Amino acid sequence: RILFLTQWFQPENFFKGLPFAKALAARGHYVEILTGFPNYPGGKIYPGYRIRFYQREIIDGITVHRVPLYPSHDKSALRRILNYMSFSLSAVLLGPWIVKKPDIIYAYNLITLGPPAFLLRFLYGAKVVIDVQDLWPESVTNSGMLGNKFSLRILSGICNWIYSGADRLVVLSPGFKENLGKRGIASEKIDVIYNWCDEASIGAVGQMTASAKPEEFVGKFIVLFAGALGTAQGLDTVLDCAQLCKESLPDVHFVLIGGGVDRPRLQQRSMDLGLKNVTFLPPRPMNKMNEIYEMADALLVHLKDDPLFRITIPSKTQAYLHTGKPIIMAMRGNAADLVRAAEAGVVCEPDNPQEMMKAIKLLCEMPAGEFRKKGESGHNYYMNNLSLKEGTKKFERLFAGMIDDNTLPN
Repeated sequence: RILFLTQWFQPENFFKGLPFAKALAARGHYVEILTGFPNYPGGKIYPGYRIRFYQREIIDGITVHRVPLYPSHDKSALRRILNYMSFSLSAVLLGPWIVKKPDIIYAYNLITLGPPAFLLRFLYGAKVVIDVQDLWPESVTNSGMLGNKFSLRILSGICNWIYSGADRLVVLSPGFKENLGKRGIASEKIDVIYNWCDEASIGAVGQMTASAKPEEFVGKFIVLFAGALGTAQGLDTVLDCAQLCKESLPDVHFVLIGGGVDRPRLQQRSMDLGLKNVTFLPPRPMNKMNEIYEMADALLVHLKDDPLFRITIPSKTQAYLHTGKPIIMAMRGNAADLVRAAEAGVVCEPDNPQEMMKAIKLLCEMPAGEFRKKGESGHNYYMNNLSLKEGTKKFERLFAGMIDDNTLPN
């Protein structure tokens, strides 16, 4: 019996939500969800839902328990804290009354899920696995949500208590494991399981052809950035690169698709610079991204050159690998190592428009066979090492080992 304790779940675009739950259920495990009412990322309750004391629903055969929370996801630190803490409190007060006795409590990411997870462990003797996707308090500091040093010291102590209190931690990169080890967390209780992507929405590599370009992009080499357009992404570097490319690589066109707090400013700066080789497209759900990936020639990843980001692997990396298109990885550290291991593209320095332009030029001038091989290699590496199927097997072995279950299916 596996309980997913997560503040986000479908219909929110949560890649480790319903697909993961269904994959575990298909392998014979009982899975249920304890979550909130859908409001991410806009902070508004989704149509068809309203905040209630409790709601139970069945989604594709998976039982989902929803408890109230304060919906918010803006730049206000107070409202974000209320959002996290309200769900944690609801899970503490209501969780023990509504979920069945679990063997494993799989808590997704948030430190604030520690108290309800530990309470349910105390009541039912279950094991707690925390999936660490953001290192706290570093991620809070980088987001600008909290800057007071005294508050950060308190938060750091709470984080270390939660991380130490979990039976096991799952992290998304070797760098995360090393970071937690330096905090005194025993390395033997930390497992690296790389993230996967929303495979069903993206489609198969064989369907990815550049012939699907809209008329205005015909004859252009499309460099696509898909995802959050926030401050952490450091997308001024992309605009600076586009300015350089106007003369030296006139056939290169940048497409940025997504929402985020920095999008309005970036659009205005692009207009001020007269960047006709940059197009902004509105965000769209993952199941509508297939045609966007199809029209791209190369896929761009960029984050600011921050020590925390050197051990981060942005979730778009897995999606990019799956599409079978060459990747421009403008990052240092674990994400760059992953692209190198997959032989899936080119790596360049972040925050460096000149180096980004050189990487793009390298792909533009690459022989067609070698160019195609980069994409195919990335897709094959993803399927063999990072896919939902492979990730589910790794989690299943972890869960079984924690409860001495030797009856795993093949």
